[in-house]
Formats: sequence, C-alpha cells, structure tokens
Amino acid sequence: MNVTAFLLFLAIVILTLIITYYASKRTNTTSEFYTAGGGLTGWQNGLAIAGDYMSAASFLGIAGMIALSGFDGFFYSIGFLVAYLVVLYLVAEPLRNLGKYTMADMIAARFNNKQIRGVAALNSVAISIFYMIAQLVGAGALIKLLLGLEYTTSVLIVGALMTVYVVFGGMTATSWVQIVKAVLLMAGTFIISLMVFAKFGFSFTAMFEHMQTATPLGEKFLHPGNKFKDGLDTISLNLALVLGTAGLPHILIRFFTVKDAPTARKSVVYATWIIGIFYVMTIFLGFGAAAFVGQDNMDPAGNMGAPLLAQYLGGNFLFAFVSAVAFATILAVVAGLVLSAASAFAHDFYSHVIRQGKASEREQMLAAKWASVGVAVISILLALFAQKLNVAFLVALAFAVAASANLPVIIFTIYWRRFNTTGAVTGMLVGLFSSLILVALSPNVWHPEPGKAILVGEALFPLSNPGIVSIPLGFLAAWIGTYFSSSRDDAKFEEILVKANTGMKETA
Repeated sequence: MNVTAFLLFLAIVILTLIITYYASKRTNTTSEFYTAGGGLTGWQNGLAIAGDYMSAASFLGIAGMIALSGFDGFFYSIGFLVAYLVVLYLVAEPLRNLGKYTMADMIAARFNNKQIRGVAALNSVAISIFYMIAQLVGAGALIKLLLGLEYTTSVLIVGALMTVYVVFGGMTATSWVQIVKAVLLMAGTFIISLMVFAKFGFSFTAMFEHMQTATPLGEKFLHPGNKFKDGLDTISLNLALVLGTAGLPHILIRFFTVKDAPTARKSVVYATWIIGIFYVMTIFLGFGAAAFVGQDNMDPAGNMGAPLLAQYLGGNFLFAFVSAVAFATILAVVAGLVLSAASAFAHDFYSHVIRQGKASEREQMLAAKWASVGVAVISILLALFAQKLNVAFLVALAFAVAASANLPVIIFTIYWRRFNTTGAVTGMLVGLFSSLILVALSPNVWHPEPGKAILVGEALFPLSNPGIVSIPLGFLAAWIGTYFSSSRDDAKFEEILVKANTGMKETA
C-alpha cells in the first residue's frame, strides 16, 4: 500500500466529512436540502458546476481515451465544452425562472400533471444512475491501483461516503465538496500539464511531432478514425455530448442554488471558463500518458493514464496527490448525482404523485434520504458489472439518454405554443426507452470475443452511441404525441414565455 496516497486519501475524506458536518447544521428544510436555500453566489455556483461537470470521465476517462485513441479521444473534450453554449443560451435562465427544485418543476409550471412529474422523476433517476456507474467504475479502478483494495471493496467505500454526504449535508455539503474538488483538480491538472509541456521544451511543434512516432498508431494518432471507424458513430457521439448536458439532472438542479436567473447565467459563464481551460489541458494529459506511460502499461480502458503519468513525472508523491484529487472528483460528482436522483424521487414522485402535494417537510426529507440510499445501492450493484469499460465512454451514454429523454421536453415547453401534456409524456418515455434499448443492443454490451463487452454475441445495433437515432426519436415522439392528441394546453404559453425570459409571474 502507498502510505502517502493513503494519508492523502484520508485527508480528503476527513475534509469532506468536516464540510458535511457543518453543512448538516444548516440543512433543516427541504429548500436547504434540495438547493442550499438558493444562497450560493455566481462564482461559487460556477465553481460547483465545474466541480460537478469535471468528473471521473473528464479527468481519468478523457486522458485515457486520448492516450489510446489520439484525436478521437479529444472529441469528448470538444463536445463537453461546446455543450455549455446550449445550456447558456437555451436552458439556464428559463429553467431558473420557471422551476423551484427540479427539472419537473419547470415543466409543471406549464403542465400541472402528475403523469409528467412521475415520468420526469423516472428520467432523472435513470440518467443519474447511468452517470453514477461511470464514476464508481473510475473509483474502483483508482483505489485498487493505489491502495491494493479489491474493486468491489473500493466501489462500496465510495458508495458509502457519497450516501453520507447527501443524507446528512444535502446540497450545501455537496456544493462545497464540489468547490473544493474543482480547485484541487484544476491545480493538479495544471501542474501535470506544465510538466508534460516542459518535457517538449514548451514547444507545441515539438510535442505534435513527437506524438507522430510515440504510439503504435504512428501519424494516425493525430487524425480521426482510430476509435470511431464509422462516421455516423462520430456524429452520434458528438450529438450526445453537445446536447446531453442541457438534460442532465445533476447539472440542471445547480441553477436552483442561486437567488435568480441573472446569477444562474453568471454561474454558467464562470463554469464555462473553468471547464474550457481544463479541457484544453486534457490534451497534455493524454499526450503525456501516451508518450511517457505507454499504451501497454495502462489498463485496457485507459482510466489510469493520468495517475500513472503523474507517477512518471513526479514520483510517488505527485501520483498520490493526483490520485487523491481524482478520488475527491469522484466523491463530489457522485454526491451531486445521488442528490439529483433523490430530489426527483422525493419532491416529484413521492410528494406530488403519491402524496398529491400534501407531504410535510419532514416526510419529504425522510423520503429524500431513503431515496439516496436506494439510488446508491442500485448504482453500486450495476457498477460491479461495468469494471472493464472506459468511464468517458460510459458518461457519453448517459449524455445520450439525457439528450433524448429530457432536452426535447425542455425546449418544447419553453418555445412551442402547441405543445401539450401528451406530447411531453410521449417524448420523455420514447426518448428514455429508445436510448436504453439501443444501448442494450449495441457493441458496448455485445461482442463476439469474450471479455470485450458485458455479453458475448453479435450486436443488433451497430453504433456505440445511440444519440443519432434516439435524440431525433425523442423530439419526433413529442411532436407526434402533441399533434395526435386532442388536448390543448396552450392557455399558459404566453405567461410561461414571459416568465421564462424575464422572471415575471404574469403578463402585463
């Protein structure tokens, strides 16, 4: 066992538990549990959004993907960053103006229907679990490499910690854990990037020239087509990445943690700058891992490329520091995911569907805490079967589900007068199940060679990411459901349009 790494891991855990302890004293109401009482400033929420977004997929997965696949791995960095333009211009302000705690609140502002809340809650829980599997896979691989613990034990440790943060500290604890983690991650990534750049004499030309011969791919390393042989697969991936963020529940609920829509917009601007700088640095992480660690010395999925690069550049201490930061990254993100799923269940499903809006504060808090435990258990069980998959790749699938199931309804709710309840329910259900079914039939799950995927056999759906099919299906189903339904729900459209863009409660 690496003693330095163990001590740094311990320090991270103690720091986050202290934050949770103090946050628990300020978490007494549902508003404080779900949204930290809306008390975060723009820069605080911007850092927290960045901390939420720069997940194990970003730090571990993208670095490994670039190291193994070259240019194709950088598609993830580009897609994750560009996605924030969609969030900034289409979603952030209307969501904050119309909603209260969850995405379903925004839709319910126009369609006050129990079915919509129930389906929206189902979507949020499904997407959060999908995303969480990726974080737990990264955590399991990281702790196994560093502390020598078994993968199963590692996943259980992270699962237990994330549940403690959410159950006792709510959104306040989650937000401050994300802020601390964002600062640590940016610092660690900057140090490694600087050290890698120094190896090439601080010359971009020298770095790119070296990478043409540094890997078995040769010159192809710097060109697309190494991982994604099919052009449709590349388009599908990028569609999911660019559009998926605007439908991710754990990102959307962050806009309710500030006092108003202008502050929500400022949050996105801060987050975009931080995330943009970080994703530029993933080039150095990926190139460094490929050049100095070597593809043969990394795990098959490439998830440990960044920590192993840190060990090469700075010895055991930097290796331990970077691994501890990666661990903090995973803890922060999974806490946000658990909270978004628990909020959807307790606020939307339990309070409004089961109790028909009559649940007390205490009952909602209790439901949210039990939902946190349930979501954590399900995610842990599923993560045990996904050990060999790249975490960036797993997250891309979650983005596809989010873009297919949530984004069409969000866009149509705000901008389409004719849109109705039937269209909303149909769009969400078709988007969710089409993306999940296509993933289940894809090469991610099925492969003729044992060990290459979860199951042995031929894939019925040829693309790795379902976005190019499931996203249009989500929009199409919402449109068809609206036009083939006799119900008309456009009476509140003018009010919603004004409120979404100005925050005013009614038209003049």
